[in-house]
Amino acid sequence: MTKKHEYQSKIIWTGNRGEGTRTYKGYDRTWEIRTPGKPPVPCSNDPLLGGDPALHNPEDLLVSALSSCHMLWYLHLANNAGIAVSGYEDVPVAVGETEASGAGRFLSATLRPKITVPSGTDLGAADAIHHEIHKVCYIARSVNFPVNFEATYVEV
Repeated sequence: MTKKHEYQSKIIWTGNRGEGTRTYKGYDRTWEIRTPGKPPVPCSNDPLLGGDPALHNPEDLLVSALSSCHMLWYLHLANNAGIAVSGYEDVPVAVGETEASGAGRFLSATLRPKITVPSGTDLGAADAIHHEIHKVCYIARSVNFPVNFEATYVEV
């Protein structure tokens, strides 16, 4: 039996300089994500479109969500497999394209986690976990582009 989940977020546009969208360059493409009980997340559009490079944009957030979901499942499945992970960091890269019309999309994402495990860990078993994650990760199962991984391991 499946179980339904509901996720909510509040998006508030913060870019009104006083005259709204009266002119194309007269407003900022900034907003905040506000989720009840959590700190607000200031955002902007992609710097390629004139956004503030110091703020998160939707593309950053999607790639981060993919990486975070993968990490959480990896830690869970590693624990189930008896693999003791003591460190995990990822520098994911997503590739997108923009058409002449301005429409864009992601073509692929590659997760590149660096995972710290004890010396003597079966790295084949540790690596095999990644293949199982795409069967269960909420985010990876929801996107319509390939999500690949290139993991490296540090034994301590």
